[in-house]
Amino acid sequence: MNTDAGIRFGPIWLSPGISRLNASAFMFASFVTIGFMIFINIGHAYVLNENLGIAKDSQGAHTGAFLIVNEISLLLLMPVAGILSDRIGRRPVMVGGLLVMALGYVLYPLATSVAELVFYRALFAAGVAGATGMLGTITHDYPQEKSRGKIIGLSSLMIVLGSIFVADIFRRLPDTFQGRGFDSITAGQYTFWIAAGAVAFASLVLQLGLKGGTAAKAEDRPPLNVLLKSGLKHARNPRIALSYAAAFVGRSDLVILGSFTVLWGTFAGYEKGLDTPQAVRSGTLLFLYATAAAGLWSPFIGMIIDRFNRVTAMAIGAGLGMIGFCAVGFVDDPLEPAALPFIVLLGVGQISCFACAQALIGQEAPVNERGAVLGAFGLCGAVGIIIATGVGGWLFDTWMYAGPFIMVGLANGVIVALSLLVRLRSPGVVPVHA
Repeated sequence: MNTDAGIRFGPIWLSPGISRLNASAFMFASFVTIGFMIFINIGHAYVLNENLGIAKDSQGAHTGAFLIVNEISLLLLMPVAGILSDRIGRRPVMVGGLLVMALGYVLYPLATSVAELVFYRALFAAGVAGATGMLGTITHDYPQEKSRGKIIGLSSLMIVLGSIFVADIFRRLPDTFQGRGFDSITAGQYTFWIAAGAVAFASLVLQLGLKGGTAAKAEDRPPLNVLLKSGLKHARNPRIALSYAAAFVGRSDLVILGSFTVLWGTFAGYEKGLDTPQAVRSGTLLFLYATAAAGLWSPFIGMIIDRFNRVTAMAIGAGLGMIGFCAVGFVDDPLEPAALPFIVLLGVGQISCFACAQALIGQEAPVNERGAVLGAFGLCGAVGIIIATGVGGWLFDTWMYAGPFIMVGLANGVIVALSLLVRLRSPGVVPVHA
């Protein structure tokens, strides 16, 4: 098949040289990668309670601390993964990252102390740096500019469906194994190990389906010293600087949603007299509701991205994030039916801010340095998560369970203000006119 002029993949125009097999493999990567990245947070609550017996009044702080360890690893390794991908290609970095994630899943439920769990979480995060970093980079390699919003919307939908599938299937497994006579620790171990096998299988599929090579020809690839400086250099572009700021907040949206929603719901389950597997399942359901709402909304935010100036879209996305996360402050019991509209708003806000930030950085990052610039984008997200989860864990334990969400909602409000400022001074172009 000749792909020199670019072909269509459904409603999406692919960049020259990208085949439908490559695009299909990318959608599969979207389906599995984020779902299994987030599941470690769901499984983490199980390990804290069953394996380590951590006191409930300190689990917010422990969860925040482990997320900080996760993000420090990403902080160090995400830029390395981006630079490496500009030199050797996206596929080997992504496949290698998934294999390291699989190893992390093998080891995580074997932890017998907090120190062991910290080490295993750092190892898992090293895999996440490669796998999710490349997922973001490929998102911008594969489409033509006029279809960037559509591919982000479709990829976001696959991420949501994958997250729901992984969370819903794997949250049931500990109960299933215990029903067959296994103790709670063994049931958790088997669940993690099945996840490890699924991630390893996904790495094989992507090795066969993703496009090999690098985005730029060998003679066009910048030298290593240029790549090392490119993330900082391109921040002089105000739209890239805005993207970095949005990553700082947008990645926090995702992690706060995936971690503290489950933890809050788990505690609410305990207050209703549920045991640990049932309470974790109740908390996971909240995450599933928010994620389902994000999936239903993702095609609409994709259309907004492709029809508006991308800075304007960023203001809209961050505004929805501000509303969604701040609104959770009105919730007393997240397991009550009356809380469902607020959980839906939470999912809509999370996907909107994240998708708009991705579109803006994809539009502005130069092709031959895209991996390095997106590595810096990921680094900003990691720094944001370190701060948000550290402060969020403290707010969760000492103020109110909705504290981390309100904090992130206010941060989204700052991005709205910055977006409006950039829109006035350096708006860029509307995609259809590019």
